[in-house]
Amino acid sequence: MNKIVIIGCGNVGMSYAYALVNQKCNVDELVLIDVNIELAEGEAEDLNHSIPYSPNNMIINAGDYNDCHDASIVMIAAGANQNVGETRLDLIHKNKTIFKSIINKVMATNFNGIFLIATNPVDAMSYITYKYSNLPASQIIGTGTSLDTARLRYILSRKFEILPQNVHAYVLGEHGDSEFVAWSSAMIGSVKINSMLSKKEKEEISESVRTSAYDIIKKKGNTSYGIGMCLVRITNAILNDENAIITVSAFDKDVYISSPCIINKKGIKRRLKIELTKEEQELYDKSKEVIRNSLKC
Repeated sequence: MNKIVIIGCGNVGMSYAYALVNQKCNVDELVLIDVNIELAEGEAEDLNHSIPYSPNNMIINAGDYNDCHDASIVMIAAGANQNVGETRLDLIHKNKTIFKSIINKVMATNFNGIFLIATNPVDAMSYITYKYSNLPASQIIGTGTSLDTARLRYILSRKFEILPQNVHAYVLGEHGDSEFVAWSSAMIGSVKINSMLSKKEKEEISESVRTSAYDIIKKKGNTSYGIGMCLVRITNAILNDENAIITVSAFDKDVYISSPCIINKKGIKRRLKIELTKEEQELYDKSKEVIRNSLKC
């Protein structure tokens, strides 16, 4: 039986929950936890009323931390929202204390499933989860640059008028301002994109990917649908034991940082080694240093 517990019933948590209900997922039970108990109860009731038109027949309830003990996945979306003008790293002071409390409560139930982290700054929050949970690093997955990669593939698919699924390109590093596109390995089918775009075009696309969250937050106050779909994609890779390749935030020596990883029912099976140019390797190392310094705050 696959149970998912969502901690944090805000925009991201509920976009994830709604996407789980709408897509074919191997989920038997969904539990919602929030400091606002009535909010969690209302969201659960509302979601239950969509089940007659859903491809799934999952049980959905509001619950508490005791529900975590037999969960397959605990997804954390709790924490402060990113405001207009704030970077993701600005949130670390607000969310570090919140996370310590949440992780301690979850681990008190003898939880031994997979933590899926969406709260920003996601790389730092994933590392903090690893530190406080004492679980193997393979069982803590941050959404990382899965959303940035989706944004990149969407932009490229529109530019070249092809299906996004036929674009094989990755955004690596921090889920934040130091992220970068690994253009040297980006492909459409078997054709390298490097030869199809000018330097200026690549710079404009990279900038659009990097700043899209700021633009969305300025216009509507939050980003939620894209990350909700990313969370479902990662969830399906876990529950269906897919060995799927997704760019997520995973442990790399002393930090959590994004690169393509193989994901299955045990969590992160392994990181894939991508051949980077000298310039790309420098960007990766710089991004790692940004994350490392954020953890010193």
